[in-house]
This record gives sequence, C-alpha cells and structure tokens, in this order.
Amino acid sequence: MGARKMAVTLLRYTPDPQEIIAMGAKLCYSPAGIEELKHGIEGKNQAPFLEKLLDSGHLSPVEHASFTFGIEGVSRSLLAQLTRHRIASYSVKSQRFVPETGAAEEDGVFGYIIPPRIEALGREYVEIFKSQMAQIQKWYDFWREKLGGGESSNEDARFVLPNAAETKVLVTMNARELLHFFSLRCCNRAQWEIRALAVEMLRLVRAVAPVIFKDAGPGCVRGSCHEGRMSCGRAQEVRERFKNL
Repeated sequence: MGARKMAVTLLRYTPDPQEIIAMGAKLCYSPAGIEELKHGIEGKNQAPFLEKLLDSGHLSPVEHASFTFGIEGVSRSLLAQLTRHRIASYSVKSQRFVPETGAAEEDGVFGYIIPPRIEALGREYVEIFKSQMAQIQKWYDFWREKLGGGESSNEDARFVLPNAAETKVLVTMNARELLHFFSLRCCNRAQWEIRALAVEMLRLVRAVAPVIFKDAGPGCVRGSCHEGRMSCGRAQEVRERFKNL
C-alpha cells in the first residue's frame, strides 16, 4: 500500500434534512398535528425559519438530521482525535482481524500517511520516511511469524506499528454535533490532518443542507475567535475561506 491520501465520502444522510429539522422546531410551538405540520413544510422554503432557529440557539431540533461518512487514507493519530467526539457512532478497520501485510503488487508495506511538513523537506526526506515505514513492516512481520500468525499474533505484533499507519472509518454524527465538531476542528489551531478532514466533511454536508451549515466552521466565522491569546490572527482570511468553501 505505502503512502496514502485522505478520501472522504458522504455515504448517507437523513432525507430532506432541513425539512425534518424545521418540522421538529415547529412542532415545539404549534398546536397542529404531525400530518398538518408535514404538509405545511414539504416543498416550501424553510431557509428564513431555519436561520432564525439557528440564531436563537434552539439547536435540539438540529439533532434530527444525521450524516454518515466513509473516511480512508487517514492515520491512527487522527483516529485518536476523532473519537474524542463522543456523540457519534464509529466503525473502524481492525488491526486485530486485518493484518497490516501491505500489498505485493505495490511496495509490500502497510498503508501510512506522510505529514506535509516532511513532504515539504523534499524527496530525500520522503524516501527516508518511507524506508522507516518499510523497516517497521519488517519488525511487524517478524513478530507475526514468531507469534504463530493469525488473529492472536496480529493483536500483539501491531504494538510496533506507528501512529502513521493508515486506517479506515465509518462515522455518523447528527447535525448539531457536526456544528460543534466544525467549530473546533476547522480552526487553524487544530492539528493539520483532522482540520483537513473537518473542512472536507463540511464541504460535503453544506451541499445537501446549505442553510444549516451556512455559517459552520471555526468560531471566528460567526464572531470573535475563541482561542484568545493563542489566536492565529487571521480571522478575516478564515471568514472569506469558509464563505467560499
């Protein structure tokens, strides 16, 4: 497998997510029945109402829409950060059941992620990084053989694998948790890999729920920076970037 690049796919999402959010919100304030509410919302422009809802901070109805992403070409380092967001569901490729044996038709090394700062040093240093991954593969293969192969050997041999090792994830979040996720992970202060993931996830959901995610992104998109003295100092540049995402 060798060096891998991030790929993110929006696999599934609540049909007509903005309509179901509007319905949930209007139910709170209307004496109408479900069918009447449904008829009054379907096919109509809910943008003004949803914008008012978001501005008011009444976000519990936003939880009725959920989004499922397929993510690959990311590191185990990213996985450790991603799963700190607990209001979500995760399925992750197992290093216990799936051996990291590489692919003979490529370079025979497990999939891994090369940090951009290492790539920026030039080809010489990229090759050094690749050779280090190849050495780790040899250590991993050594322990799998000594431990007898199979599932039980995988679970112990994986202890020599690095944070750079590639993984694949299926993740589902509701829209409210996504808004929170974006506020933290789209920020310039976030680690580069999870920031790239968050920006791509935002781009995908904005295409199907543009009103809900219109002002999504780091805190400075909607107001002042939340990082205080640790601010990147580029709020205006960030606002323009997310406005045109």
